[in-house]
Amino acid sequence: MKKRIIRLCYRKIVDSSCTNEKERIVFETTYGEFLLQSQFYNREKKFSSFEEIIKNNPAAEKLHFLVSAGAMMYLQQLNKIIPGVEDNLKNTFLPFSEYKFELLGSDTSNKTTHKVAINFYSDPLLWIDTIDEYLLVSTMKATPSKDGILTNLFTIQPNLSFYSFKEEAYD
Repeated sequence: MKKRIIRLCYRKIVDSSCTNEKERIVFETTYGEFLLQSQFYNREKKFSSFEEIIKNNPAAEKLHFLVSAGAMMYLQQLNKIIPGVEDNLKNTFLPFSEYKFELLGSDTSNKTTHKVAINFYSDPLLWIDTIDEYLLVSTMKATPSKDGILTNLFTIQPNLSFYSFKEEAYD
């Protein structure tokens, strides 16, 4: 039997409908960054939407990166644990070390259209089993004890997907 190693991707959407305090801060700060940074790519203020700005100035693709500065404090506060994915004991547990920020849409004249996504990529996990809609996993760093290895059982949910899969021989 081989070890099944997976990485998961969780996509967190932040928009005007968010009610969580930290997500509201991400919404406000990334919108502020968009207003500030988009001026460079839209000096004559001919366009208001992110889509129009990019269409007329392809260099504005850099706004994805530039606007991400507004989410940095939020990302640091997560302590490398993916938000929104809980095990059956209601604990957030899924470690990440990579993420990708995307500006999905925005408009300098309509704040409610502002929408961003943060894709969190989990650290490698040992995929032990799938039980109905549940995944049973363990971190790769888990060390066996007399009781075996520590595991987490959690529900497969919207915006959570397999990112990668590989099999390796046990040591």
